[in-house]
Amino acid sequence: MTARRVLWLVGGLAGLAGLLCLLFFAGLRYADYLLDEPGPIRTETATTVVLDKGDGVRAIAQKLETAGVIRDARIFRLEVWRMEVGRSLKAGEYAIPPGASMRAVTSMLAEGKVVLHRLTLPEGLTTAQALRLVQSDPVLLGPITRSPAEGTLLPDTYLFSRGETRDAVIARMERAQRELIALLWPARAADLPYATPAQAIILASIVEKETGIDRERGRVAAVFVNRLKRGMRLQSDPTIIYGISKGEPLGRGIRVSEIAAVTPYNTYQIDGLPPTPIANPGRAAIEAVLKPLDTKDLFFVADGTGGHAFAVSSDDHVRNIAKWRAIERKRNPSGKP
Repeated sequence: MTARRVLWLVGGLAGLAGLLCLLFFAGLRYADYLLDEPGPIRTETATTVVLDKGDGVRAIAQKLETAGVIRDARIFRLEVWRMEVGRSLKAGEYAIPPGASMRAVTSMLAEGKVVLHRLTLPEGLTTAQALRLVQSDPVLLGPITRSPAEGTLLPDTYLFSRGETRDAVIARMERAQRELIALLWPARAADLPYATPAQAIILASIVEKETGIDRERGRVAAVFVNRLKRGMRLQSDPTIIYGISKGEPLGRGIRVSEIAAVTPYNTYQIDGLPPTPIANPGRAAIEAVLKPLDTKDLFFVADGTGGHAFAVSSDDHVRNIAKWRAIERKRNPSGKP
């Protein structure tokens, strides 16, 4: 081979290499353009995509393309390779917003920005009622195998992602109450008539069932604290109901015979606190029994407005009861339940 031919061949190869480099960088520029251009979603709402545990990059890319979230699964895989986030893409449920670029989608998956669902546990539910609420959630997985004791769940709103189990959420509810009482107990008022957090939770559950009005909790708690200090019985209607139905609604009024019946929960007939909580108290009720208002009140009765009338003396309490009975008669002249 002559020197001229060798030079020609080398020059040709160099030109080919240059052309390939040019095409390569042009391809990268085009890929960058595709990665940053608005995605194909044109709906007004986000598109939901669920990525299962064990899905590889190829499967993820195909799911996104099939869902119409990205235009080209190959370009998506290229971006994942270039960002070196293949092992970081997280399983879960994603709500891809309209117009999200492929680069934005890649970042969402790498950062694990999954959809968070909400489950709200209201104050004052029994544990059985709370477990039914958790069981009915359509997103949570698995059976309930935990058996939390009465009054050990903290009412609150809990966030969870798709794939979380019912047992895991219940465990969080239990842990949240333990952490709250550990925080509040050391700062409790002095001279409370109960010596343990467990006893405070029992009284908090009674306060929770007696009133749902924020401004009243501290005063209702004070009534019970004052009665306990004096050796008076609590005489709380919700404790009678719990002794009858474990907190399920009676659908009727409490009978005189039920007030007179001796059960471990009937605080008209037993001294001190019942053996367990009668519901799951919220933070406000727990705070109320740990720092009750400084009052001399010993009695309260419904006042017809949804709240209660409080009294220091039995004479005043009798008058408040008479007012409440008059309101009841006016509302229900027939006297039928």
